[in-house]
Amino acid sequence: MAFLNQNPQLNQHGELQHLLTIEGLNASILRHILDTAESFVSVSEREVKKVPLLRGISIFNLFFESSTRTRTTFEIAAKRLSADVFNLNISASAQSKGETVLDTVDNLAAMQADMFIVRHAQSGAAHFIAKHVAPHIHVINAGDGRHAHPTQGLLDMFTIRHFKKEFHNLRVAIVGDVLHSRVARSQIHALTTLGVPEVRVIAPKTLLPSKVERMGVQVYHDMALGLKNVDVVIMLRLQNERMRGALLPSAQEYFKSYGLTMDKLSLAKPDAIVMHPGPMNRGVEIDSDVADGAQSVILPQVTFGIAVRMAVMSILAGNKQ
Repeated sequence: MAFLNQNPQLNQHGELQHLLTIEGLNASILRHILDTAESFVSVSEREVKKVPLLRGISIFNLFFESSTRTRTTFEIAAKRLSADVFNLNISASAQSKGETVLDTVDNLAAMQADMFIVRHAQSGAAHFIAKHVAPHIHVINAGDGRHAHPTQGLLDMFTIRHFKKEFHNLRVAIVGDVLHSRVARSQIHALTTLGVPEVRVIAPKTLLPSKVERMGVQVYHDMALGLKNVDVVIMLRLQNERMRGALLPSAQEYFKSYGLTMDKLSLAKPDAIVMHPGPMNRGVEIDSDVADGAQSVILPQVTFGIAVRMAVMSILAGNKQ
């Protein structure tokens, strides 16, 4: 009997058809992605950094919003899977000619596209495209508005599992601009789904969504209280480009209250790890002594991001409608 579901990310068998958001995915799907990524980490260490899993598959990076880091890691991941990769600077081409998003997608689908990696400033854009494409085409959300950034959330979970082994005994603190962060939403959904018993958010009231407690987090406005005895500290970038109005007095004042320094980090557990999705604003969200210090796992996050994106693409390509 076919698996009936209401989740637009799943096919009729309950398998991933698209990756649009972590919200609504169960722990077994998330673990399957993390376990699959584990097998790809070693590919980066080989002399020939390629496996033939996606040979003949055409993957289009549709970035309606610029992001060099995310686009580059998707491109590297796809090429290591032997896929054919095409990068489109949409904002400078189709949109300027008045072409709609769906016109662009339809034209690329006519060129035998198999997968779209979509980044867009509007929340819900990847869902919109996923509803429109033919059943054999897969869509991965590479960040949409303030909504979600699922592969970043997954690579953060992979990093935590790599260094901490288990999720069920951790205290995790997410610090900074939660209000504008699609990464934070994906992290919170992933952490709670994977069984982390205590997820804290630490931020000024102006940088927190209303009723954020409903997501299953504990709210702190004081760094000293919020960082006490945590195992993982995830710093967030100040999303200045998304802010409307004066939400902060100044960058200097923000750093004084919410920037991560060695003194503040000493309140966490001695073996706590420090993470940041990047790009970092040194001296605003994080001090260089911390970013480059022994507890920082920011560079391993970038490395693991390639393996996690390889895992997502290989799983989607293997699941047929």
